[in-house]
Amino acid sequence: MIQSRTTPKGFTLIELILYVAIASILLTVISLFLSTVIKSRLKQQSMTEVESQGLQIMEQITRTIRSAETINSPTSGNNSNTLSLGMSNGSQNPTVFESSGSQIQITEGTGSPIALSNGRVNISNLDFKNLSRADTPGLIQVEFDLDHVNNSGRNEYTFSKSFSTSSSLRHP
Repeated sequence: MIQSRTTPKGFTLIELILYVAIASILLTVISLFLSTVIKSRLKQQSMTEVESQGLQIMEQITRTIRSAETINSPTSGNNSNTLSLGMSNGSQNPTVFESSGSQIQITEGTGSPIALSNGRVNISNLDFKNLSRADTPGLIQVEFDLDHVNNSGRNEYTFSKSFSTSSSLRHP
C-alpha cells in the first residue's frame, strides 16, 4: 500500500497573526513617514510664501526709493509707518507706502491703493526711518515682519520672518 502524504493547506493561526502584525507595523511606519513628509512640505510652502512675498515687497520699496526725487515723510531723523516719496513723474507723485490692516499697499499719485502682498501673509511692525543727513541723498531704512496666515492652527503653517533693508535716493 502506498502512503500518501498530505500537506496542510492554508495558514495556521500563528502564521496568520504574524503576517497581520508585520503588515500592521509596516503600514504604521509608512503612514508616519508620509505624515512627516507632508508636514515638512507644508512647512516649506509656508516658508517659501513668506520669503517670496517679503523679498518682492522689499524689492518694490527699494526700487521706488531709488527712483524718487525727495522724501516727503518721515522727516530726517524720524520714523513712521508711512513713507511718502516725491517722484519726478507727475502721475506717480507722491508715491506712498503704508500698511492697511494686515497688508502693505502703494498709492501712486491720485491712483487707487494697490496691495503689495496677498492674503496668505500678514504684515506687522512696518517702520520707515529717515536716516538722511544734510548734503547727502536721502536714506530710508525699511523694516517689517511677515507672518504666514494660519487659519487652521496647525504648526506646519506657522512661520514668520523679519525683513530689514536701507536704500538711498539716486538723485540728491
